[in-house]
Amino acid sequence: MKKRRSYNSSISFDEQRRRMVDDQLKSRDITDTNVLNSMLRIPRHLFVPPKRQDEAYSDGPLQIGHGQTISQPYIVASMTQALRLRDTSRVLEIGTGCGYQTAILSDLAKEVYSVEVIPELTDKARRILKKLGCRNVHTDVRDGFLGWPERSPYDGIIVTAAAPKLPEPLIAQLAVGGTIIIPLTTDAYGRQFLTRLTRESDGLKRSTLYEVRFVPMVGQVEE
Repeated sequence: MKKRRSYNSSISFDEQRRRMVDDQLKSRDITDTNVLNSMLRIPRHLFVPPKRQDEAYSDGPLQIGHGQTISQPYIVASMTQALRLRDTSRVLEIGTGCGYQTAILSDLAKEVYSVEVIPELTDKARRILKKLGCRNVHTDVRDGFLGWPERSPYDGIIVTAAAPKLPEPLIAQLAVGGTIIIPLTTDAYGRQFLTRLTRESDGLKRSTLYEVRFVPMVGQVEE
C-alpha cells in the first residue's frame, strides 16, 4: 500500500496505524496476534470522511454521518478478540456502518454477512470493501434486530449498536458453540455493558465484559 500523509502531520498513515496498534491495543489487553495483525493491515483512514482522516488513528470514535460513528480502535479490536474467530468462522455483523469493523472481520473469518438499516452507509461501505478486495463479505439493508436468518447459523455475531433487550432472533441464528458480542442497556440509568453470550448445548452462557457507549439500535427492537 502506498504511504499517504495525514493532513496535519508529517507521519504517514502506515506509521500512524503501527502506533495505534502499539500504543492503543498492545499496551492494553489486546493479545490476539491475528486481531493485531488485521488492525495493522486494514487502512482505517479510508473509512472516515476525508476531512477527518487526520484523526482516523486517534484513540476515540469519529462521526461518519447519519448520526453514526466509527468505533474507537480499541473497541473494534476488543470486540473482535472476544468473538474468538477462526479462519473457518461464519460471522454476522449487525450494523455495517462505514465498513471498518466489517473489513477487520473479513480479514479473519471465512464469510461475513453484514446488515445495516441506513442504505447510504451500506452503499458507501460496499464501495470501500470492494476496493480493498473483501470478497468474502455479503451486505444487505435490513433491520438488525431480525438478523439475516436465511444465511444462518453463524459461529459469531457482533452487534455494533446498543439494544435495550437481547434480540431473540439473533440468538436463534447462533450456532451451538457460537458467540454473540452485544452492548446491552441493562439498568435504569441507561448504562450500556458489552456482553458476551456463548450458545452451549444446554443453553446460553453469559458474561459482562465492561461498560461502553454505542449509538442505540433502531427498528423493531424499539417496539
